[in-house]
Amino acid sequence: MRHAERPLWQPSPAQIAAANLTAFMAHVREHYGAATGNYPQLYAWSVNDPERFWHAVWTFCGVIAATPGDTVLVDGQRMPGARWFPEARLNFAENLLRRRDRGSAIVFWGEDRIRSRVTYGELYAEVSRLAQALRAAGVSPGDRVAGYMPNLPGAVISMLAAASIGAIWSSCSPDFGIQGVLDRFGQIEPRILVGADGYFYNGKTIDLVDRLKEISRNLPSIESTIVVPYTQRDPVIGGIPNSVDVHDFMAPYFPREIRFEQLPFDHPLYILYSSGTTGIPKCIVHGAGGTLLQHLKEHVLHNDLKPGDRLFYFTTCGWMMWNWLASALAARATLLLYDGSPFAAGGRILFDYAATERMTVFGTSAKYIDAVAKLGLEPSRTHRLGALKSMLSTGSPLAPESFDYVYRAIKNDIQLASISGGTDLISCFALGNPLLPVWRGELQCRGLGMKVEVFNDEGRSVQGEKGELVCTAPFPSMPVGFWNDPDGAKYRGAYFEKFPNVWCHGDYVELTPHDGLIIYGRSDAVLNPAGVRIGTAEIYRQVEQLAEVVESLAIGQEWDNDVRIVLFVRLREGLTLDAALIERIRKKIRDNTSPRHVPAKIVQVADIPRTKSGKIVELAVRNVVHGRPVKNVEALANPEALELYRGLAELQS
Repeated sequence: MRHAERPLWQPSPAQIAAANLTAFMAHVREHYGAATGNYPQLYAWSVNDPERFWHAVWTFCGVIAATPGDTVLVDGQRMPGARWFPEARLNFAENLLRRRDRGSAIVFWGEDRIRSRVTYGELYAEVSRLAQALRAAGVSPGDRVAGYMPNLPGAVISMLAAASIGAIWSSCSPDFGIQGVLDRFGQIEPRILVGADGYFYNGKTIDLVDRLKEISRNLPSIESTIVVPYTQRDPVIGGIPNSVDVHDFMAPYFPREIRFEQLPFDHPLYILYSSGTTGIPKCIVHGAGGTLLQHLKEHVLHNDLKPGDRLFYFTTCGWMMWNWLASALAARATLLLYDGSPFAAGGRILFDYAATERMTVFGTSAKYIDAVAKLGLEPSRTHRLGALKSMLSTGSPLAPESFDYVYRAIKNDIQLASISGGTDLISCFALGNPLLPVWRGELQCRGLGMKVEVFNDEGRSVQGEKGELVCTAPFPSMPVGFWNDPDGAKYRGAYFEKFPNVWCHGDYVELTPHDGLIIYGRSDAVLNPAGVRIGTAEIYRQVEQLAEVVESLAIGQEWDNDVRIVLFVRLREGLTLDAALIERIRKKIRDNTSPRHVPAKIVQVADIPRTKSGKIVELAVRNVVHGRPVKNVEALANPEALELYRGLAELQS
């Protein structure tokens, strides 16, 4: 792609001077003797001297621990196998509950009908009471506590109570059906299930009590189901086996000092799940210390969070961005939680939230930004967004045109940070940076301490060429392992088979002249007509600029001893794909990419299948088109959409 000549945004000298990252550079110069006058120098030091870098993050961010230990890294050349802070003892929840004052710890909006807030002092008190109740119920370190919850304050309280004991928290969002929940929780055998009675979405009330009955009955490991009232004041829960209202469960206990279990750095904190579109989801175990340290680095240094900042991310409890958001409490920030449709109130609800609550960081998905652009919203005209200093986007590549939209219609003096990482590392490989400019279509920088490179097919590191995103050195938030993988074979197979001792992430990317990143899509979805590798995002960026096209999906169809590109398009309501629009789509792609990118077939569809976190599933569609099974449709938000792609006459010639 052509690289922009001017940045869309750059920080002022005052912003640079006030940034946490500037203070951190001074910290490492003074205490570690590192020559770090700018970000490239700091990044180079962070990956070349990882022991001192991660020790500096620990000290600068004020990690609370019984002991940090004297050793930072053991077996640092092994991946997997490296061990971080092996002598440390700490508690994740203690670090997130460091504030106990009357400031707002959590603000919550449930669409446009429910609003609440929890102070830091109230949060500590509620975690104390729930932790006491869980201990009395027999929960101990290593036990699993599962959440089937909307994005409520109660979900954060439940996670923190479990973590304070050393129990392992794992959550699914309520848009998962019963089988999807059983596929996940059934593998990890939780002792306790915490579930809400229901949730609101797009003005409707969805009841969860019957689902909780079925889940509890089909998970023999569950000893108690704790129900959190949300849509009803006093839900009828008698049919749920071993159920108790959360208020009754906590009633015997009064707030007191929390007994935070001091545990090893790698003690399991979370179990997250792979998307599960190619089989039963993999259960990815993340350690407390690595999660905490990595999130502190990202929040404090890359996102420039300070006490009093108000961080929002549109997420559910089934996406790792929920875990990431919760960790901002350790940076003494306020969490702005939202549950419901992002398009309530005519699509304005999240900007209403931003204006009313003086949001400072607005986190969302690339698809959301594209959708509000297509709706024609202009929040810069309709909302007071003076407090907003940065906007974050992840979930899929953010198109260059979406960068233009943000600066034109949302705010012209905002830091727009497209970030990328994943469930696998519960964090990011590429991030925003308060010291660097924002270039159109690019992720600003590689994350500190993450030795990210781009490998070509020969395994050679390249810049300015497309290739595989890899990480060539260990980092603290690598998974502790996979659940039920005693010899580590699944774990090694997931990341280390393609390039031995190198983490291969599965993204098809390019390192730019600005040392930023461009992501072209998942490498397993890369198209390969006539042996030329094409990232699907390259096509989406062009076709979705057309006003008629809401969204698109491209696959490679095996045809005539080669592969041909097939593009599926979902059009605005009432429109039909005709020859003239097909030609406009092809011309748009040809003029702005290359003739190789032009689809051989363009087909209109009514819906595009996606995961619960909103990612389109090219591989599942490719399997359906080729008559192959899709192993786990429960992982999809709209599995019925797959049937739209089966046996299409347009693809038979």
